[in-house]
Amino acid sequence: MWMLVNLLVAVGMLVVVPAGLRLIDDPAVVFARRCWPAGAVAGAASLWLPRGTVATGLATIYAIAAAVLCAYAVSRPIRPRREWPAEAAVLTALISPAVAASALVAERAGYHLFGFKLGILALTVAHFHFAGFAAALIAGLDASARPRVAVGRSDGDSRLTAGRVADAAALTVPAGTLLVLLGYFTAEAVELAGALVLTAGMWAVAWLTWRYTRADAPDRLTALLLGCSAAVLVVSMALAVSWALGEATGLPHPSLTWMAATHGVANALGFAVCAMVARHRVGAYL
Repeated sequence: MWMLVNLLVAVGMLVVVPAGLRLIDDPAVVFARRCWPAGAVAGAASLWLPRGTVATGLATIYAIAAAVLCAYAVSRPIRPRREWPAEAAVLTALISPAVAASALVAERAGYHLFGFKLGILALTVAHFHFAGFAAALIAGLDASARPRVAVGRSDGDSRLTAGRVADAAALTVPAGTLLVLLGYFTAEAVELAGALVLTAGMWAVAWLTWRYTRADAPDRLTALLLGCSAAVLVVSMALAVSWALGEATGLPHPSLTWMAATHGVANALGFAVCAMVARHRVGAYL
């Protein structure tokens, strides 16, 4: 399982995050974008080394790149109120790698950060690349595009509904991610609540992608990528809820190994990679 998790995290570092940063059309992000490759390569390399000084040092380089992203996040100007949902999602995406980096440095050093097992820290790294960064960024992208999310449709109610759903997704994805994190420190019931909120947000992203973004795709390949990213979310997030429900109630649920092979692979490749590639092909930017 851990080899698979490391592979998925490497995809997040080397592919998903840099692709997501290129979707942010802001000159101020250029420095963070240029710093990221060095940090990502170092972080990915640290995954395959034995725990110790070298692995921790490489993970620290990754943490520095993540800190640069945080610095960019806090430097972003205050947006108009109508843009707050989208901005909340974008800020969540930009800060998530720093959470992943904290867990990675501790895990590579063999340090039980906040008393967590090293395996949980490793899974936290994966979670905050895909649910934290990728899902939040795509939700923010949908919310920022709400004036054109129903392009080609004259139905005003459809446009209004799409805009409200996009704003709701941009708020529930960050809220669900935060609740899941709080659940680590408090109770499994809180983690279950976070999984439910996060699932609602990601299903909203899937609905918007399937009904609107996919319909406006410029070619069949882009439409296929968008359709795949939407369909995968329906199944992968149902698995996440089943696991969280089982942990909270003691009901039978998939093992962590099974979750990595299904939920993890689906979210990383089927959702995050397909969604990022498709958004670049569509030419959608924040």
